[in-house]
Amino acid sequence: MTTGPIKPRDEALTSDDLAICDRVLAAVKAEFSLDEGSKELTRSASIIIELYRQGVRNEQQLKMLVYAARGKFDAL
Repeated sequence: MTTGPIKPRDEALTSDDLAICDRVLAAVKAEFSLDEGSKELTRSASIIIELYRQGVRNEQQLKMLVYAARGKFDAL
């Protein structure tokens, strides 16, 4: 039971939200040639979800921020 109002960042992600995150993750996976199940891919997924929960909803912005976090600025 909650003791206060649920904050937007604490709400469950919808299937539409997850579809956006999945498309961004697929682009990151392809750009960096990440292997399925690798730690790098898992880390990228975590970054994408966290940014999305913080309010970054635009796919291009999400990609740009993840690329920057991975040190790749020429793909921007």
